[in-house]
Amino acid sequence: MPKRTKAEAEATREALLDAAEIVFLERGVSRASLEQIARQAGMTRGAVYWHFKNKSDLFHAMLDRVKMPLRQLLDDVEDPERPHAPLTSLRLACLHALERLQRPRSQRVHTILFHRCESSGDIDMLGLQSHLAQECYDTMVERLEQAQRDGALGKDVNPEIACRMLMSMFGGLMHDWLRDPTQYALDETGPRMIETFFTRIAHLPGER
Repeated sequence: MPKRTKAEAEATREALLDAAEIVFLERGVSRASLEQIARQAGMTRGAVYWHFKNKSDLFHAMLDRVKMPLRQLLDDVEDPERPHAPLTSLRLACLHALERLQRPRSQRVHTILFHRCESSGDIDMLGLQSHLAQECYDTMVERLEQAQRDGALGKDVNPEIACRMLMSMFGGLMHDWLRDPTQYALDETGPRMIETFFTRIAHLPGER
């Protein structure tokens, strides 16, 4: 392969990732091949192997472009000089995640992750999803436990149960909307669900 500038190499890599989104979305991850992805990008399979070791490496790179770790979402909504209370941070992070999900690339890749990832020997999909869920759970429970220590949670609210409830609600919301985005307006229904959840778990005035 002829010598290329760093910018040209990066442009080629991005073009291959763009092509992977299209092919994975159309064919599903297990049925997509690197040759099909290369053809979609107008390149040879050798160009794919120049940038990615295998399909799994390419898939993870595609996911990394839109991945929404909860800690990153929390950082996005926080003001270091005036930090929010833990429940407020979580609520804002959830709203921010909904906004990001509706961006075209994020919607495509999360549709692939939720609905086009059949069992495949190339990618440990169950392990990947479990890892992402555990990262979210650990961060969320940490904030909910802090809210409990601050007296911000309702008196009967268990932080771990509240975390499972929020993750199940959010995961179900993403799964259903990505399957058929026309069934309801996510920018209206999603925030209402999130606001309702946080209102219900918050400490109420007069509670002892």
